[in-house]
Amino acid sequence: MNQTPQPMVKLSTIDKTWADGTRALNSVDLEVPEGQFCVILGPSGAGKSTLLRAVNGLVRPTGGAVHVDGVELTPANERDIRKRVAMIHQHFNLATRASVAANVLSGALPDVSLARALCGWFHPQQREKACHYLERVGLKPEHLHRRAGELSGGQQQRVGIARAFMLDPKVVLADEPVASLDPQISRDILTLLKDAARELNATVVCSLHQVDLAREFGDRIVGMRSGEIVFDGAPDEFDDQRLNRLYQNADWGDGEPDTSREDTPELEAAGGM
Repeated sequence: MNQTPQPMVKLSTIDKTWADGTRALNSVDLEVPEGQFCVILGPSGAGKSTLLRAVNGLVRPTGGAVHVDGVELTPANERDIRKRVAMIHQHFNLATRASVAANVLSGALPDVSLARALCGWFHPQQREKACHYLERVGLKPEHLHRRAGELSGGQQQRVGIARAFMLDPKVVLADEPVASLDPQISRDILTLLKDAARELNATVVCSLHQVDLAREFGDRIVGMRSGEIVFDGAPDEFDDQRLNRLYQNADWGDGEPDTSREDTPELEAAGGM
């Protein structure tokens, strides 16, 4: 009798209530299998970013359990789990005064001792890997020593993708990775992300607000509203009627609560920092 494979990411009745009483997630259940590109859609304040940050412990749920590759996330093991979970950010989160090479190598910091990190010493294999991924995302050798802040938005996000894959993650969390980019560059970036993930059979959980890109790149679309999942299906099932229902009377305000709170531990310790 064949056993059903374990999901790579599993959220079980996850709740998150902020200190001011705002309920960001309400009994969310979600299972994402290995190798899937799962897109999270929803209006501002729906809980998309909070959900992503719950997966690697950057947001600690008020209730429920998070499992990554069959292991429950706890305060005791979250640093180890973050080595397997990379993150790509909307605003790139690069050290703009540091070189492109230094930014990509920072993705390997969870595997480097503190002394070596302070000295900027990385194994030759790690440096080779950084060069490989920079080439893989379409950047040239002359970009290595340029300051990250001198690059265009699209180039900076390419650096972010290269950094995210430095530790061969099993899971990649992408939080609105193309929100500030034009349509063609957005497609280029999502193509790079999907292709790189496919090479490792990595699971991608990606929040987007562009419905056309969700339909084009997602293997699955999860629609969220008011902290709850209201749609979960294949892209071709997410028709205009369901789209209108998801965004009907939606609040297009400033977005979700600030996740840089006291219970958001060690933001810079994540694999895709």
